[in-house]
Amino acid sequence: MIAKTMVAALFAAAVVLPAAEALACGEHAKPAAATTVAQAAKGNRVELSVTEEGFGPTPVKVKKGEPVTLVITRKTDKTCAKEIMIPAYDIEKELPLNQPVEVTFTPTKSGEVKYGCGMGQMIAGVLVVE
Repeated sequence: MIAKTMVAALFAAAVVLPAAEALACGEHAKPAAATTVAQAAKGNRVELSVTEEGFGPTPVKVKKGEPVTLVITRKTDKTCAKEIMIPAYDIEKELPLNQPVEVTFTPTKSGEVKYGCGMGQMIAGVLVVE
C-alpha cells in the first residue's frame, strides 16, 4: 500500500524514474500512475506526460461541450508514443521530445475518449467525458 502511494505521488509531482530497458514498439506498456482528477485537470487544461510507463495521468475527467486543451510533453525517447492520436476527433499530432504540445478540442459525447500512440493505441490513455 505504501509503495503504491509513493508511486502515485512521484507521478503526480512529475518525477520520473528511469526504466531499465526501452520499450519496443508493439509492446504493451502499463498505464502511468493516475493522479486524482483535481490534480490532473486544471480548468479546461490537462497536463499529460509520456514516459517509459506510457501516457499519464489516466483516466482524466473532462466536461462534455466544453473545450479542453491537452498539454502533452514527451519526456523520453524510449517509447513509440512519439505522436498522439485521438481517433474519435480525427486528431493526430507529433510529440517532439521535451516540448509541450497543445491539442484543443470540444468533447461532444459523454463516455470514454481513448487516445494513444501512432501504433494503433498500443500505449494509450482515457478521457472520461461527463
